[in-house]
This record gives sequence, structure tokens and C-alpha cells, in this order.
Amino acid sequence: MATGIIPARYGSTRLPAKALAIVAGKTLIRHVVANARRARRLGRILVATDDERIAAEARLEGAEAVLTRADHPSGTDRVAEAAATVEDGIIVNIQGDEPEIDPEVIDAVVALLEDQPDLDLATAAAPLESLEEFLSPHRVKVVLDDRNRALYFSRAPIPHPRRDGAGVIAALPEVEALGHIGIYGYRRDALVRLVALPPSPLEDCEKLEQLRALQAGMKIGVAKVARARAGIDTAADLSAFETRLGTRRAGGA
Repeated sequence: MATGIIPARYGSTRLPAKALAIVAGKTLIRHVVANARRARRLGRILVATDDERIAAEARLEGAEAVLTRADHPSGTDRVAEAAATVEDGIIVNIQGDEPEIDPEVIDAVVALLEDQPDLDLATAAAPLESLEEFLSPHRVKVVLDDRNRALYFSRAPIPHPRRDGAGVIAALPEVEALGHIGIYGYRRDALVRLVALPPSPLEDCEKLEQLRALQAGMKIGVAKVARARAGIDTAADLSAFETRLGTRRAGGA
């Protein structure tokens, strides 16, 4: 089994206190925990937070809570601090702002690490559905080798198709264009090594922490899934989530 750790800090930059935002009568962090608890391959679920109010909400939904330092530079560092309290060899970093995380995606990430002992990390990706997504620097892309291991992650459109005569990318590439899903599974020793490394040049260039692992030679397996679920960054994202939740309940799904 694996341990799922959900990092959730109070002082989110774009939407402060979003973990405590209430949607359909329940805080955002409780929605995340509820979906994570449906994963079959997690033995424990911890919320790693710098705020007792978030910890209390996590416990209400059946998760354990670990109070961590407030000055961590990233969620990965917060996860690493909390991971020191558990014994499982596989740790899964489940983003605290993804209330629609699919339990099957969590299980797929854990399965990669269980089935492929030479992997250091595992993550997930889904096909991009529009040219707009492919071109957007806000949508991280990933390209894979023949074993579904990450070759590179980028905010740029990769694989980069040849442009038409006007220098315009007019369609998604014929090679499958994949959008990265922000979930990470780590072997315990790989997580310890990763947070001990300084930010790498590629990481600094793209502002993508997973490039630190790739540049250090770590092997990252990628589970290909049908689609990505939306994370919450803004008040508009919260409103859209509430609308989707209401639609699903009205439809009985």
C-alpha cells in the first residue's frame, strides 16, 4: 500500500485560504480528501498543512493531519516533511486544490511504482482536447518514450509541429499531445533525494519542479488516463466547480 499526502497551505497566492472555501456545504479540502479516500491503493491519507483550521477540516472528512512548517517553498517540501512520519515506501502527492481528483488516477500512479521497480517517480497525463490548450503556457505538456516514461515537460507546445507557410500552428500534432496532470508518486528515497537537490537550470527556466528530477537522471513513469480534472486557482474556478457539482447531483451522477 501507499500513503497519500495532501499539501494544503493557508496562504495561497492567487486565492488565499482556498482550502477553507465552502462549496456545496463542504470545504474544498474536504472535497479533496473525500475523493482521495476512494482510491483503493492508499492505506493512509494525511493532510500536510500549516494551519490548524485546515487540519480540523481534514479530520472531519476522515483523514489524518500533520502540522508542518509555514515557510516551505513548495508543496513537495511540505509532503517530504509529513512523509517523515510514515513508513510506507510509496508516497503520493495529491494536490490540495484538486477537489475532482479521480481515485482511479491515484491508483494508476501507485500501480506504476508497484509494477516497475526501477521507476523513481510516477505521474499522469491525459490527451489535450484543443489547440488552445496545446498552445497555452498555463497547460503543462509532456512527451513520452516508448515505455511511457517522461522525456520532457514544458509549458511550450511539445511535440512541436512544423508550422504552415504562414508560420502558424493550425492544428494539434498528429503525434499524441498530452497534458500533464499534477499528481506525483515517489519512492521514499527518491523524495528525500529530490528535496535535497537545489533547483535545476531547466526547472528555473520553465518553473516546473518535475524537471529537477529529470535533470538529475530520475526515471518518471507516466500513467495515460482519459481526461484531466480541473484544479482550483481562482474564484471563478470555485464557481465553476460548484456548478459542475450541482449538475452532477441533479443528474444523479
